[in-house]
Amino acid sequence: MHRFITASMLYDLVQCPHRLYLDIHEDPKKRDPESKFVELLWERGTAYEKEVISNLKIPYIDLSSEEHEVREKLTLEAIARGDPLIYGGCIRAGDLLGVPDLLSRRDTGYVAGDIKSGSGFEDISSDDSDGKPKKHYAVQLALYTDILEKMGISAGRYPYIWDIHGEEVVYNLNSTPGPRTPDTLWQLYKDCLNQAHRILTLEEYTLPAYSGTCKLCHWNTFCKHHLYQRNDLTLIPELGRAKRDTMYSYVKSVKEFARTDVSTFIKGKGTVFNRIGADTLRKFHLRACLLADTRAVPLIKKTPYLPTIEKELFFDIETDPMRDICYLHGFIERTGNNPGTERYVAFFAKTPSWDDERLAFAQAWEYVQSSLPAAIYYYSKYERTWWRKLQKRYPDIASESHIEEMFDPSKAIDLYYDVVVPCTEWPCNDHSIKTLASYLGFKWRDPSPSGAASIEWYNRWIETGEPNIQQRILEYNEDDCVATRVLLDGILGLLSE
Repeated sequence: MHRFITASMLYDLVQCPHRLYLDIHEDPKKRDPESKFVELLWERGTAYEKEVISNLKIPYIDLSSEEHEVREKLTLEAIARGDPLIYGGCIRAGDLLGVPDLLSRRDTGYVAGDIKSGSGFEDISSDDSDGKPKKHYAVQLALYTDILEKMGISAGRYPYIWDIHGEEVVYNLNSTPGPRTPDTLWQLYKDCLNQAHRILTLEEYTLPAYSGTCKLCHWNTFCKHHLYQRNDLTLIPELGRAKRDTMYSYVKSVKEFARTDVSTFIKGKGTVFNRIGADTLRKFHLRACLLADTRAVPLIKKTPYLPTIEKELFFDIETDPMRDICYLHGFIERTGNNPGTERYVAFFAKTPSWDDERLAFAQAWEYVQSSLPAAIYYYSKYERTWWRKLQKRYPDIASESHIEEMFDPSKAIDLYYDVVVPCTEWPCNDHSIKTLASYLGFKWRDPSPSGAASIEWYNRWIETGEPNIQQRILEYNEDDCVATRVLLDGILGLLSE
């Protein structure tokens, strides 16, 4: 049977090439059931798409309910008429098949657009992530554009995303996704398209790789089994797919790497492995040795800076990226390193509105100010980045300098970037707070704790208002705060040994 390359295939390939390989060539019965969060994404995406279309103020033709064969014919007829906007059209060229949400008429032809129930640019995860195009969106838009070019009706490589904010975010496919990436988005698409062809025709065999995206994938259990069975190199923290593939002809497993004399790969400051420096390779080798030794314990590489302030605040937030709101600020407060003084303080937005988001932020800000002087601990840049965003959104609550003062590194410690990564090593497959706190013996009360799950719970709470769902969210957030405290105490214990 002839198989087309579609936008969704390229979307999956950007996330994980092995997922595309398994979707095409493996028995679908071996998949996990789709997670509640993934189902929520589908539901929210469909609902938002209908909302956008129902509110359009310009004329359009709706082909979304037609069968594919009929839809393609009707799309061509609409294009021939020069219809200004086509919703749910179907276009094809060679082995490329596209079903863009929108086809918009421009002076010289058509551009494609997709409606997304999230931000048009990268979501906040670090201070410099906002404003960058999403590669998985870009390859989808590029496929539509490629088809339009092959049909001779493209108005240029400027497709767009209609995002959750109601903004038309243009993707210039001739631009680069960031200053460190020399290739354009169009070149990224062409590379992905070529790889998709190789996977489809079995010219390329892919391997699973351990990563943060695995948890939401329906091949998670299947891949994890093979990863641990193979003792795959990606089980080493930060050694991802690209680095594993570079090293694979020399060393194939964690245990093999641990037994290897790493100096044989080192040449001055570099190594025989492309884009892996000598210091990075030594770091990976140490981690491989820890993983291969069943008696291994965490190591302190250098003494981290930790403030000596009597009161401590362990801070964690919950957000809904689909609504672009921060709805919960949680703190564990402790005084004098005394467990008996520990208490949980939370500020919860009662509705997913900016008014209630503002109120929760204001209350959390007031609480922090009333708690000073205090040492503040959080894990990764997410909290700081979101509070900077909230300050810009609600400048009457706190000034920019106030937020920077709150996160002054002399009293606010990012345990991940300031302590775990530069100062410690662990016999674990990743450095997530859940992995490290679990290693230290902490257990979340919820049987399936995750940030994605909490978003799904929050949406169910909005729909139902059930108090037990809100309580589940609060307990999850409290446990995340406690886990941060457990990690700090564990590191302090290592320092005292």
